Amino acid sequence: MAAKKILMFVGDFVEDYEAMVPFQILTMVGHTVHAVCPGKKPGDTVRTAVHDFVGDQTYVEYQGHNFHINFDFDEVNPADYDALVIPGGRAPEYLRLNEKVLEMTRHFAENNKPIAAICHGPQILAAAGVLNGKHMISYPAVGPECKIAGANYGEVSPDADNAVTDGNLVTAPAWPAHPEWMRQFLKVLGSTIEP
Repeated sequence: MAAKKILMFVGDFVEDYEAMVPFQILTMVGHTVHAVCPGKKPGDTVRTAVHDFVGDQTYVEYQGHNFHINFDFDEVNPADYDALVIPGGRAPEYLRLNEKVLEMTRHFAENNKPIAAICHGPQILAAAGVLNGKHMISYPAVGPECKIAGANYGEVSPDADNAVTDGNLVTAPAWPAHPEWMRQFLKVLGSTIEP
């Protein structure tokens, strides 16, 4: 397996597990992951949020960890990266307002580079206009937005633990899907894990 260079968009109140777990998994198998945020420099942190399902009509939110930025957003050249990861939480709702984030996202889609997005992460994909005709899923509350953007929206499993791959795009509804989401993304990346 050739190690890949992967870009990850994060921001304040990114979902804790959805930033931490893929960052650790992808690093563990040998890839380089640059976690970036507009307005933040290497060594800065973003505050994360833990979203949990405890019987209310929607998730609850707790303060999570501080997640460290390890690369300068202003220095990112998307052509230098092999893949993109977009975690969920509340960060995508405002990151999608940043035109450079959208331009970078379009670069990955237009060049058929692997993209993994989970939960609210597809809000960025919808705003970038790259979902038309794509089979995908997201957190159910983001589903209408994805459909309006032209996506062929799939079925989210009752436990929100499934993922969907369509070519270069791997999507999932929420952190319970991490095992399946990362398994499918690693396959798209061409990664292998020795037994």
